[in-house]
Amino acid sequence: MISEILGKKIGMTQVYDAQNVLVPVTVVEAGPCPVVQVKTTETDGYNAVQIGFSTKKPKNTAKGELNHAKKAGLEVAPRVLSEVRLTGAPTLKVGDVVNVTAFTEGQLVDVIGVTKGKGFQGVVRRWRVAGGPASHGSMFHRRIGSIGMRQTPGRSWKNQSMPGHMGSEKRTVQNLRLVKIIADKNLLLVKGAIPGANGDDVIVRSAIKGQPKAQ
Repeated sequence: MISEILGKKIGMTQVYDAQNVLVPVTVVEAGPCPVVQVKTTETDGYNAVQIGFSTKKPKNTAKGELNHAKKAGLEVAPRVLSEVRLTGAPTLKVGDVVNVTAFTEGQLVDVIGVTKGKGFQGVVRRWRVAGGPASHGSMFHRRIGSIGMRQTPGRSWKNQSMPGHMGSEKRTVQNLRLVKIIADKNLLLVKGAIPGANGDDVIVRSAIKGQPKAQ
């Protein structure tokens, strides 16, 4: 069984844990994720499993996607596909289903998602630049200010904080506690906030850095 699953961010709420402490959690609808393709070192040069999540309307599905899904025994193509690399030979077969039972309550997980898009923003919001005086007559309020020098070096330095597009970037939040699993509804309740807006696709995997070391 693999320790990664695709899902959708539902929103935030709060629940009581075993110690009767109120915990803020993010609800993730995770799976069920059918196995669409299995890759091995003999056939592809590496071991991996391709899983899918949600479904697409047939009118919005390309013929290649539909045939790829039918080869796995699916009537409709998954809306999202993701490949999970494996260190050893895969034990799953095409047609198997990965669900929330692959996780256990209390374990640490990493959640990967795309942050909310903010559009084009100035340096005050994008980089938390202090800006100039707010009083009348200053003529310098939220601009960036000086970005270079004169003759030497006669240019702006690389990686200078500038206005530009903000948000809509892939981010991973590590070592979040899995507070509760509601298996009959395919829900994972993760302590804390995760990237993205409600309804965005996310990947939940077993935490890489937070697991206890083997003795």
